Amino acid sequence: MTTYRDAGVDIDAGDEFVDRIKPLVRSTFRPEVLADLGGFGGLFRLQAKKYDDPVLVSGTDGVGTKLKIAFMMDQHDTVGIDLVAMCVNDIAVSGAEPLFFLDYFATGKLAVPKAQQVVKGIAEGCRQAGCALIGGETAEMPSMYADGEYDLAGFAVGVVDKSKIIDGLSIKPGDAVIGLASTGLHSNGYSLARRVFFDKAKLTVASTLPELDRPLGEVLLTPTRIYAKQILALLQEFTIKGIAHITGGGITENLPRVFPDGVRARINRKAWIIPPVFQALGKLGQVDREEMYRVFNMGIGLILVVPANSASAVLAKAAALGDRGWQIGEIVASSESQPEVEYVE
Repeated sequence: MTTYRDAGVDIDAGDEFVDRIKPLVRSTFRPEVLADLGGFGGLFRLQAKKYDDPVLVSGTDGVGTKLKIAFMMDQHDTVGIDLVAMCVNDIAVSGAEPLFFLDYFATGKLAVPKAQQVVKGIAEGCRQAGCALIGGETAEMPSMYADGEYDLAGFAVGVVDKSKIIDGLSIKPGDAVIGLASTGLHSNGYSLARRVFFDKAKLTVASTLPELDRPLGEVLLTPTRIYAKQILALLQEFTIKGIAHITGGGITENLPRVFPDGVRARINRKAWIIPPVFQALGKLGQVDREEMYRVFNMGIGLILVVPANSASAVLAKAAALGDRGWQIGEIVASSESQPEVEYVE
């Protein structure tokens, strides 16, 4: 008699996994959550009366090849934070409050303790973002993944009043460009980083570099900063005309996504402190500086465009919320002969 387990899928392990993660999931619940983990769908009661004209904002993303660092380190309790961050930061830049999150975890053979650590990180990310983890999917697919490896995807939904959507349409020349610090590479550019550090420079996750205060693997595995609660707090006090999450494509590609016609940004590269990991990466890999700015966040994880007269107050409030920031540039009139993001020294 042939069983599903003979084919590589262990239903009992899946059941054990669900039992283990229930306390983690429940720790993220908001009052609007109506069902416990285990149903066919997550139930969330939208408190529509809190809004004049509620608009749902959704986003989905993954962690990319940063997972390879987790595999090399055999450390799995932080990539879930990255997963949540990549999704909720994307919806928060519209002014939306993240409401709930779902995850997709796929692996060749389910290792329950490892998968539990992943969900532990997802739950921590949801708590940092203030959203509820209301469901997900665990897929055990023999022969699809290398032994010990897995993939992650996440899905977030938030809400914002239509009149309060941050769409960038009011951005005009003279506005200030504020950058909030990243915690490192976040979850982008790891294919290039791995090629430089491990393939070209022949380093390991245990390697130490003069520029870094921790072993390389620890630096690369640093979780992505979640800015959702800070954005909502800033919006309570200030006019913020546009917000950009600096992900793959760096400042060069992401900041223009919030521009209306007729404007561009002039960014002063000397206005902020570039984290040592980027300096080491560029030096060891002999990566062109413009390529670095097109691939990595270069130390800026979130950009706010605000009226110039409120820039200092916004920076002070961001610092009080735990985020170091700098005024890194200004909005200027567009010109056909100039790029959308012009870097100056």
